[in-house]
Order: sequence, then C-alpha cells, then structure tokens
Amino acid sequence: MTQIIILPHVELCPDGAVIDVPPGTSICDGLLGNDIDIEHACEKSCACTTCHVVVREGFNSLAAAEEIEEDLLDKAWGLEPNSRLSCQALVGKTPLVIEIPKYTINMVKEGHSKK
Repeated sequence: MTQIIILPHVELCPDGAVIDVPPGTSICDGLLGNDIDIEHACEKSCACTTCHVVVREGFNSLAAAEEIEEDLLDKAWGLEPNSRLSCQALVGKTPLVIEIPKYTINMVKEGHSKK
C-alpha cells in the first residue's frame, strides 16, 4: 500500500487526511474509495479538469502525463507545474502529498445553465 497525504480542503477534507491505496490505483479512485468526494464530472475519462490536484511531494514518482492530459491541464483553475488530473495519475510505491485546489472549472456546479 502507498500512503497519500491530503492537505486540508475546506469542503472535501477540512482536517486533511492520510490514506493508503494499492499501487496502480489512480489518485482519484484512491480519494473516492476513502470518502473524499473529489469532483470527477467526466466520470474519469480524461475529458475535463474537475479532478485536478497539485502533487506537493512525490510528483516525480508518477508516470509522465500523456498529451491529452497536458492539453486539459492548461484549462485547469490554479494550474501549477506539479498539477495532474487525479483520474490519470497512477500511484506507485512512493508516498504522495496532494492538495485539492479550492476551485474547479465545473459550469454545472457554478450555476450556469445548459442551453
């Protein structure tokens, strides 16, 4: 099992958390499986940016992002050099420290109506 430390997030994880997930699990699935309800509007199909996280420690242990993920990350709110889409980043054996950004670009949640 690999440890993921989640830094405090006002809505999703106010006190932060420490979870253990099997290597090969996406960060998103690890969070969801431990009752941290990170947004994933595209159902983890790499078609949005709502599951964006910033990997504060252990970033270099992750496999490189594919081009489609890189293109989507350019649209993410609060993009940083260590940003990843949590649905695409698979946990290895190295512990990670992640931060879930305060905001996501999710038009439905932001109250925009579909036309």
